[in-house]
Amino acid sequence: MILERILAHKRREVALHKEIIPQERLAQAAEVQSPAFDLGAALRRPGVTLIAEVKRASPSRGLLRLDLDPAELALAYARGGAGAISVLTDEPFFQGSLGDLVVVRRALAEGGYRLPILRKDFILDPYQVVQSRAYGADTLLLIAAALSPPELAQLLTLSRELGMEPLVEVHDESDLEKALSCGSQIIGVNNRDLRTFQVNLDTALRLRSHIPPGTLLVSESGVRDPADVARLSGQVDGVLVGEALVTAADPTAMARALVSAGAMHKGEMG
Repeated sequence: MILERILAHKRREVALHKEIIPQERLAQAAEVQSPAFDLGAALRRPGVTLIAEVKRASPSRGLLRLDLDPAELALAYARGGAGAISVLTDEPFFQGSLGDLVVVRRALAEGGYRLPILRKDFILDPYQVVQSRAYGADTLLLIAAALSPPELAQLLTLSRELGMEPLVEVHDESDLEKALSCGSQIIGVNNRDLRTFQVNLDTALRLRSHIPPGTLLVSESGVRDPADVARLSGQVDGVLVGEALVTAADPTAMARALVSAGAMHKGEMG
C-alpha cells in the first residue's frame, strides 16, 4: 500500500532531520512565533469554510501545475474568500517543502490576511509537531490510520501545548472511533479509500452521524465543483480542496465559487 511506503520513507526522513536540526533548536524557534491562528474559529463561521490547498503534485495524478508559485496561489485563495490555507510539505511524493510553508505565511501576512495555515504532511513523531510550529504552521494534519491510539494522543497533547488544534484525518468508522477516543476536536473525513483510491463524498455524510455535537467536521478529497460543496452544505463545517483549485484556470474565481456554494448557514448539525 502506498501509505506504508510513504510512512517508511517519512521515518527515515525524520531521523535525518533530527541529525541536521536538533529538536531543542526547533523548540526555541517555535517559542518566538506569533500566537497561532485558530482553525476551529475559522470552521465555526457561518457556511462551509474553505480550506484551500497549495499542492504541487500527488502520487495518483503526478504534477498538477507546472508554474505553481505557493505565495501567489495562497494569495489567490485568500482573495477568493478561503478561510484557511493548507500547505503540503511532503517532498518525495507531493513535491512540497517546509519552505513552501514559510513563503505562504510571509505572503499572507504581507497581504494583510490573518488565516490559519495547516501543515499537511505525514506526522509521526513529536519532532515534526515542534518543527511545524517552528516553521510557522498554525495547525497540522494527523492521520489516524498512521498512528496508534497512544501515538495520536501524544501528538494531540503536544500540538495543543504549542497552541495548535490538529485536524485529525479518518477514513472509516474504526479511524473515527480512535480519533474520538483520543479527544480529537476537529475531524477530517478523507473520502478517498486508501485501498482502492476511489473517492466517494458519501463517506463524510455517512460518518457525520457518528460525530458528537461540538466536534467540527471537514470533508477532504473529492470536492470538484460548487455542486459538491452545495451537497455537503449543512452537513460539514469545512471542505479541504486541493486539485480542483490548483488546476483551475482562475484559482481566485474557483475559490469564490466554492465559498458561495457553501454560504448557507450550518444550522444544528449532529
